[in-house]
Amino acid sequence: MKILQFTLLFALLITLISCSGSQDITGLSADEKFKIAKAKFDDEDYEDALIDLQAILLQYAGTAIIDDAQFYLGMCHFKKNEFIRSAFEFSKLIRDYPASDYVKDAQYMLAESYYELSPHYSLDQRFTKKAIEEYQAYIDFFPTDQRVPSIEKKISELNDKLAEKIFHSAVQYTKQNNTKSAIIYYDLLLEKYPDSRFAELSSYNKINLLTSKSRNEEALEEAKKFLIKYPNSQLRNEIDIIVKNLSNKVTSK
Repeated sequence: MKILQFTLLFALLITLISCSGSQDITGLSADEKFKIAKAKFDDEDYEDALIDLQAILLQYAGTAIIDDAQFYLGMCHFKKNEFIRSAFEFSKLIRDYPASDYVKDAQYMLAESYYELSPHYSLDQRFTKKAIEEYQAYIDFFPTDQRVPSIEKKISELNDKLAEKIFHSAVQYTKQNNTKSAIIYYDLLLEKYPDSRFAELSSYNKINLLTSKSRNEEALEEAKKFLIKYPNSQLRNEIDIIVKNLSNKVTSK
């Protein structure tokens, strides 16, 4: 009798565990399985959602539900801060399902993945460049989209990071008394990132560097460019004085 009671209790326990855990979805359709996976995603159960979505991708390749699963697979990785993997999954959707309704959002999330991977300016900036590239692709394909203004701000932020890396290289070369290399880097910054927050200071530093080396004609030309480019600069009065002094030296020469 005791053995029978124990067996019944054990069976009841197994039933309760089964009901509270993962449900049997073997007889469900692809749409129903996706709804379950999506519900897990919405509940922030990204690990279980990933498992379900991967199963859908394997079992229902070529069906209408496949791009839904592919997009949310990327979103699960993004939410888990697995940005390299999310970038891979979003780019896969764009490449393999170009007619999907998710392409627009996938392009945005691809750029967002690289944005999250963009490191401190002193480190390798390949992910920063990839983020800019993918954001720009979004603007090119969807120029009137409501996300464009915020994307443009992010592109400006990322360009500032690239400019900052060049700026600090120029400063370092200046400290090493390597004038030639410093000027090359200042010129590179002014050419590639003329609207960055480091452009004005780069032009100013270049003027002072040229002046310190008695390259007066070059310094004067750069100072005149500065006044045209930055008419409202806080450094304008100082540059005006530099232009006057350099003009006198060049004329007397």
